[in-house]
Amino acid sequence: MKQPSRWLVFSLVAIAQFMVVLDVSITNVALPTIKQALHFSSNSSLQWVITAYALTFGGFLLLGGRAADLYGRRRTLLIGMSGFTFFSLLIGFSHTETMLIALRALQGLAAALMSPSALSIVLTTFSEGRERNKALGLWATAAPAGAATGLLLGGVLTQYLGWEWNFFINVPVGIIVAIAISRIVPVHEKEEKDSTLDLPGAVLVTGGLISLVYAISQAPIKGWLSAHTLGIIGFGLVLIVAFIVNESRAKHPLVPLSIFKIRNVIGGNLIMAPVAATMFGNFFLLSLYTQNVLRYSPVLTGISFLPFPIVTALTSTNIPKFVSKYGYKRFLIAGPIFIGIALLWLSKAPADGQYLVNLLPPMLIMPFGIGMTFMPVIAAATSGVPGREAGLASGLINTSQQMGGALGLSILSGIDASVATAAGGSPLQAQVHGYSRAFAAAAIFQLFALILAVMVIKQRKPADSNS
Repeated sequence: MKQPSRWLVFSLVAIAQFMVVLDVSITNVALPTIKQALHFSSNSSLQWVITAYALTFGGFLLLGGRAADLYGRRRTLLIGMSGFTFFSLLIGFSHTETMLIALRALQGLAAALMSPSALSIVLTTFSEGRERNKALGLWATAAPAGAATGLLLGGVLTQYLGWEWNFFINVPVGIIVAIAISRIVPVHEKEEKDSTLDLPGAVLVTGGLISLVYAISQAPIKGWLSAHTLGIIGFGLVLIVAFIVNESRAKHPLVPLSIFKIRNVIGGNLIMAPVAATMFGNFFLLSLYTQNVLRYSPVLTGISFLPFPIVTALTSTNIPKFVSKYGYKRFLIAGPIFIGIALLWLSKAPADGQYLVNLLPPMLIMPFGIGMTFMPVIAAATSGVPGREAGLASGLINTSQQMGGALGLSILSGIDASVATAAGGSPLQAQVHGYSRAFAAAAIFQLFALILAVMVIKQRKPADSNS
């Protein structure tokens, strides 16, 4: 039987990844409509429509990545995609806030099986070097493009068809892509002979990560230094320490600690977290600013974000050839600088802001920086990893992205809410002050990423990238 084109395989798994990322952002524009339709009791409960998905998605990614190595990548991807499609259908029929939030959590769990499986298929389809760099450059467009497209599509579907179609649209796409994957993507045998899954490790790391995100998401309500917030953060840290101890002793660990002997794996994952935190928080805050301050409709809000995926795609698809020639360190330094400049620009947006002056310039600068960062950081975090741990490496970088995004969204929305509540003046001025401080805080995230790129990332010789 003739082997399918590697780029056809790539296209199918990239669509799966695009769906996963799309559902992180597609509900942002629809939240006011969902609140009214399902009679949500408060804005704090409404936040869980997004947070429940991000928590289970990020919390179970390591488990999903390890499952791909142990049980086969294509099989794990198809199981995840089937669950994702099914839960999307049920979400559209939700009639209470509890039902919707619970199903969003299950949808996130299914996404956690899809995402690392899809990326590990890419890593094993293309060998290290110029062609993998090209593939990762295209792959890097899925996250920012999916997030931005989600805002546009969510606005159109919510305004013209109803909020339910933000989830119904996944059903036909999911069915068609799953059938195509089952027929075209080659079967990927499991990489490990022993199929024992480290469930204690999975429970500990998932519980620890979820506890941290939950504590931060509730901090604006309970208080940042309250016993409730600090207690849950402490509990989460204890679980993560217990996870590390478990991994050092387990016969078949979820995360073999030896992978962290690869310096760029550590650096790449640490850089991904603040970059993703900024991206998730940026879309959330900009969506609120355009609708609450500029009074844009859902559709116009989505249209205003169009420069973002266009610039990101153009940058991400061209950066691999430069990474192959010069290595990735210089781009991991330059990218956060551009992102930080854009965030500082946004932090100056006033209550009577104008799109062409206050939003469009940073919407051109920021995606340039993100496009310059995503492919190199994925390449750094997955290079030098043996094939038997490709799923693990994929799960790690995806975990850094999703949990960094969830933590960043919680921190930045918490800063926004806290500052707006404490600010004087009109309600509109208070909102704008909250957004301003949150954007400035996101710029500090980029300073952290910049320091990591300079201090931790080891520059690979260009010749290594072409091998």
